[in-house]
Amino acid sequence: MIDKTLYIYTDGACSGNPGPGGWAALLRYQDQEKLISGYVGHTTNNRMEMLAVIESLSLLKKTSTIVITTDSKYVMQGITIWIKNWKKKGLLDKENSSLKNVDLWKRLDALSVQHNISWKWVKGHAGHEENEIVDAAARKEITKHK
Repeated sequence: MIDKTLYIYTDGACSGNPGPGGWAALLRYQDQEKLISGYVGHTTNNRMEMLAVIESLSLLKKTSTIVITTDSKYVMQGITIWIKNWKKKGLLDKENSSLKNVDLWKRLDALSVQHNISWKWVKGHAGHEENEIVDAAARKEITKHK
């Protein structure tokens, strides 16, 4: 049986927090791979982690079954757990203040509901092959723009 799952590995990096940032994602479908990455001049690590997932999902043209692997508990828990309460509260945080990164949470939520996504967390900088690849690509984006 052919595996029709799309595997996405993501990471974000920042030189200073805030500071210049890079994001990267490795998309793997059957025997095809695509590595994407980007740069933002002044940002935070959390925004880069989110942007890696958003940019990946933005490439998809049809509903897909996806496994997203990230080292960001902020992104994974935010989109799978916390967003439900944030939406009930009008996208406010637990202190009823403006939600940090609300622009990206809205984008990520809109993209996520179009797909069947399973999330996996891996410890960063711990030898996970794909996580090391996207970490290096995100950091390379920062270096090449300095």
